[in-house]
Formats: sequence, C-alpha cells, structure tokens
Amino acid sequence: MNYLAHALLSGADDECRLGGLLGDFVKGPLAPPPAQFSAAVVHGLLLHRRIDSFADAHQAFARSRRRVSSERRRYSGIIVDMFYDHFLAVHWARYSPQPLATFSAAVYALLASRALPDRLARILPTMRDEDWLTSYREPAAVGRALDRIAVHRLRRSNSLRGAGSELVAGYAGFEGDFLEFFPAAMVFAAHFREQRPA
Repeated sequence: MNYLAHALLSGADDECRLGGLLGDFVKGPLAPPPAQFSAAVVHGLLLHRRIDSFADAHQAFARSRRRVSSERRRYSGIIVDMFYDHFLAVHWARYSPQPLATFSAAVYALLASRALPDRLARILPTMRDEDWLTSYREPAAVGRALDRIAVHRLRRSNSLRGAGSELVAGYAGFEGDFLEFFPAAMVFAAHFREQRPA
C-alpha cells in the first residue's frame, strides 16, 4: 500500500495516522518503542507493517503482482501499491464519507505540523503543492510517481520507468483485484486498531 491507502487504513486518530504515514521512513525494531514517538504513533507504525504483510499474503494482491510484466516483475510490489492508490482514489466514496480533497488536505496539514524524518520532510512540499494524494485518480499521475521512484528511490538501474503503461493495459484486471482486496484490508486494519493498548 502507498500513502493514500495507509492514511485511510490508519483510521481517524491523528497520532495513529501519523504512524501509518511514517511507516516507509522509520526502519528497525519498534520494541522497545522509540522514545521520540507516542504509543499511538508506534501503533500506527506497527499497523503500517502489518498492512504490508497482509497485502503480501492476500490472493488478490498476489494476483495483481502476477499481472505485472516479467520485465518489471521484480518491482511488482511497488507497482501494485501505486496502482491500488489509484483505484482507492477513483472509488474513494465507497470507503470514506469525507471528500478526497478534504482528506488529502488534512493529511498534508498533519504532516506539516510534525517533525518528520528527513526524506519525508524533503518531499512534503512537493507532495502538498502537486497534491499527490488527490492526483492519484489520474493514471498519468501514477505513471509519473512510478517514474520518480525509478529515479530517486531505487539505487541501481531498474526497469520501473514507464510502468504506468501497465495500469492502462491491464486496467480491468487490476481494478477487480483491488475491489476484492480493499474491503478485506479495511476489516483487517480496523481490527488491528482496536487492539491498541490503552
């Protein structure tokens, strides 16, 4: 899952949502909890990791990864994460009563109000100014995001650039997989959030 899905699946609590959004930027063990984070942020970080594991084990997500061309199969997890944020944005009203633009603005405001890991702090102004979360509704924006990842996040030469074309080519199949997967992910995440220590 990518930023939009993790933000929604983290629930309405700001601290848990912050943890969900920081998940790709905070590495290493979370026990004992890092001193700089509240218990709720740590719970959000754990939720982020559990959601990623849930996705990797889910048959619909695995099916989507198999739909990715052999040329890019090595990066299929990254690709499907981005494709699923697209479908979440497209089908947003099914999963949230809050308008996507309002939700996205609240996420940017939350991130801007906190001390962030360096990499996230560097990309936040661009994320907000280009409104990445809302832009995921457009396949072209997903393609641009994957091209950015190919250049800025992957250290070795890779075949990720141009992967947005695979969303267009296999659209119906990826969409069907997402629509099967995401309700299950919402149930899983809600259950995990309920286990948060008092």
